[in-house]
Amino acid sequence: MVLVTNVTIAMICCIYCCICWGSWGNTQKLVQKKDWLSSLFYWDYIAGFFLTALLGLLLFNGGNLFENITSESLAWAVLGGVVWNIANIFLTAANGIAGMAVGFPIGGGLGWVGGIIFNYFSSGFTGNETMLWIGVVLAVAAMVLSGVSYSRLTSTQAKSPTAGIVFALLSGIGFAFFYGLVVKATAPEFGGIGTMSPYQAVFFFALAVLVSTFILNPFVMRYSVEGKASMKDYFKNGDTRTHLIGMLGGFIWMSGMVISFMTAGAAVNKAVSYALSNASPLVAMIWGVLIWKEFKAAPKGTNKYVYAMFFSFLVALVLIALSN
Repeated sequence: MVLVTNVTIAMICCIYCCICWGSWGNTQKLVQKKDWLSSLFYWDYIAGFFLTALLGLLLFNGGNLFENITSESLAWAVLGGVVWNIANIFLTAANGIAGMAVGFPIGGGLGWVGGIIFNYFSSGFTGNETMLWIGVVLAVAAMVLSGVSYSRLTSTQAKSPTAGIVFALLSGIGFAFFYGLVVKATAPEFGGIGTMSPYQAVFFFALAVLVSTFILNPFVMRYSVEGKASMKDYFKNGDTRTHLIGMLGGFIWMSGMVISFMTAGAAVNKAVSYALSNASPLVAMIWGVLIWKEFKAAPKGTNKYVYAMFFSFLVALVLIALSN
């Protein structure tokens, strides 16, 4: 089995995960158009997501792919997958409505803070608590600043910011718990209470996401605030490029997850490991603000809130990393 045991390399792996989780939304932006809604993009995204988890299992688990699997361990991984999928559907919708610079800071930010707290109490903490909690407070401040920035933007567009912010908040609730649930499926030497290897846990997490997508996404396609879609639209409106870009998005996200779980053998505190891996809002804000120019039409004076949001997230990330 391929595992990272060096703490420095493990931290680098977590940062790679952070970059992946903050960058996959670019693939949604690349194919976003009037006849290709978020719910259609989601099918390709989850296909790439699952195939990458399967590839990680085959490449890194070291043979005996399905041994040491108990019903309790399977339940933790499946629960993590279902929780993540519900949260990510809301995040994808929030990105489609409000953009990466809003969906990620609010949804991902809430998930980030909640996940740190969840992992703090479930796995214990031996680092610098003052640094950790100051970082958490700054992350919350950044979420508030994101909401203020988006409200100012929508004030010039004659539309309410409510849907985008609510969807992002709902996604954050799920993101706060999924990581810890999947970790619980792993054996004690990997930080869990189950029997699985890290790659087995990730695979069954992804399988649960795949299966639950066939239940959840048809409902989203029918009732999404973005508009109604059908499988006929999926096959009619999506070309090969569109499908491949969507699958690339799933690969980007899941490669981060696989690499993050590769650090299960390193002596990195779980709260800090989660914090570094899930600091994706900072990366997403860079893409959304600097590359996609999502606040270009915002009224004068909005930039000070955007820059303050950047600064708060950045300092929060540094403090949480140093708290290990």
